[in-house]
Amino acid sequence: MDGRGLLAAAGVLIPDGQGRIMLVRVSYQAKHPIEIPGGGWEPPDASPRVTAVREIEEELGITPRLGPIACLDWSRDRFRPPIAAFLYWAEPLTPAELAGVRLEAEELSSYAFLTPEQVASALPPLLSRRVTACLRAPRAAGPLELEDGRPVGHSAEHLPADPPVPPYTAAEGVPLTGGDRPAPPPPMDRETYIASRPRIRAKARTLYTDRAGRVLLVRLRPLLRDEPPYWTVPGGSIEADRELPREAAARETLEELGWSHRPTGRLLALDWTAPGDGSRPVLVYLFDGGEVGPADLAAIRLPADELEEWRMFTPDEARTVLSPQGHRRLTAALATRGAPGGGPVELHDGFPA
Repeated sequence: MDGRGLLAAAGVLIPDGQGRIMLVRVSYQAKHPIEIPGGGWEPPDASPRVTAVREIEEELGITPRLGPIACLDWSRDRFRPPIAAFLYWAEPLTPAELAGVRLEAEELSSYAFLTPEQVASALPPLLSRRVTACLRAPRAAGPLELEDGRPVGHSAEHLPADPPVPPYTAAEGVPLTGGDRPAPPPPMDRETYIASRPRIRAKARTLYTDRAGRVLLVRLRPLLRDEPPYWTVPGGSIEADRELPREAAARETLEELGWSHRPTGRLLALDWTAPGDGSRPVLVYLFDGGEVGPADLAAIRLPADELEEWRMFTPDEARTVLSPQGHRRLTAALATRGAPGGGPVELHDGFPA
């Protein structure tokens, strides 16, 4: 298995006017039959936000009015690759939209709007933690940064580190609109399904600035003699099968700069990059490394086989050496850093989503 391969999925939190959330029941036999509407990313989808809309249109027959991203959860399981699980808020359904719900029979058999307490018990533990975190945290704290459904980074300031998970009931005794006909076997076994799913890659980068507001950039060693210089924010690929994004950011800082004492701070940006050349999309986590001083800069030790030099740039100077997308991402991250509280900005190819 590709150690950097990562699954991606997008779900939607659809509330009603009473503070309840829509859950759906799958139409086939499943260990966990109750889910949040949504599904897996597909290569034609330009972004997870597109995935969320497509899945609701396919599953429910309506087009959701998506709001902000609620969370991104890096979810692990020993039986599958990690999943970058996006959850989006949607506007409540109008009476006409609710009347227009048409369940995709091969996928879903019924749905219901449940209270937060019912939701917490109806969903399996990991998904329950993820959804409950979104329901408990103030909207201004979003998007939440989660690892296996548990808050990290700025999210830990708003939520308990490991809240108790209520007993798992799978919505037993809760009536679901649309009937409850006998469920056939799933269309394919778990191993076959996971093997069939497309993969993405992820990177962790860290933004360091000095007291004057200049940004630390590094220049990659070119693979070809006539290759133009390539500058970037320090960081690199996440080894998805063995580390979490924050762990990857710390490892890359140590490997590229020689710093072992720098904590990984607030998550500033999440950038979904679609290369357009048929290669895998890349999800970039951009963390805040804080302010560095002369002693830190003097201690930099670059890996000779990977990086050629480092330099401090003003944001305007950085525009001349970064790729257009890289500079858009940097600009968005600096703006997020300057805003108090809240989660990362959601970007697509460096543009605000």
